[in-house]
Amino acid sequence: MRLQMLLLMAVWSCTLCAQTGTTKSIKNDTMTVQPKLTVEIWSDVMCPFCYIGKRHFEEALEQFPHKNDVNIVWKSFQLDPESTSQPGKDVYEYLAERKGLSYDQSREMHENVVAMAKKTGLDYNFDIAIIANSFDAHRLVQFAKTKGLGDAAEEVLFKAYFMEGKDVADHNTLSELGAAIGLGKNEVLDMLNTDNFADAVQNDILEAQRLGLQGVPFFVMDRKYGVSGAQPAEAFLQTLNKSFEDWRKEHPVLEMNKTEGALCTPEGECD
Repeated sequence: MRLQMLLLMAVWSCTLCAQTGTTKSIKNDTMTVQPKLTVEIWSDVMCPFCYIGKRHFEEALEQFPHKNDVNIVWKSFQLDPESTSQPGKDVYEYLAERKGLSYDQSREMHENVVAMAKKTGLDYNFDIAIIANSFDAHRLVQFAKTKGLGDAAEEVLFKAYFMEGKDVADHNTLSELGAAIGLGKNEVLDMLNTDNFADAVQNDILEAQRLGLQGVPFFVMDRKYGVSGAQPAEAFLQTLNKSFEDWRKEHPVLEMNKTEGALCTPEGECD
């Protein structure tokens, strides 16, 4: 009986250390405990410059030596909160009516954006774009953020609207996009059939107003530096460097002494 109890305690101990990540091996060392520089990005999934800005920022981040110390938080914003899904609506006509432009002027503007996007490797196809309200798409992003999939959700939504001609207000479409990034299709549908995450979307929009944002994309680094619009990668990199320099002064590397011993890992290895 005593042997059985000891075995049970051993199994329980291995389970606990796997969950808590107890330190490994027998030696003295230092362990770094460090927060991250937060970069908040306000965008609308139907904003052409937001997708381009995402690519420019990603290019800058790849060149940034401290990219692993950056935490990206996507924020919701709506350029046209009153819009409705209009599958048969010509996007060129839609912008012309909304901005008081001629049809030719609208088409020329879109062609310029297509050329700009192509330089970043994005193939926009406005001929098949479907006018839609982006609110539920933003709710999907907010939901995805709870699973650590905010960036993935933004990416598939941008691609769906600008390149694939999908209705990003349609719940079935959104559930399929959610499933594509690892969310459960049914759990996305269940969420969309409620008001869940509506407050999160509205709070982001209100926060943007308090910060004085006039449009998107808008990148806020450590709540000290802002980059407005789809700036070149060089501009993002310059601001990242400045932001990190200031942030590091306020968050110096913290080191603690630790003593390491035998442990079990989540992969089931015990030594």
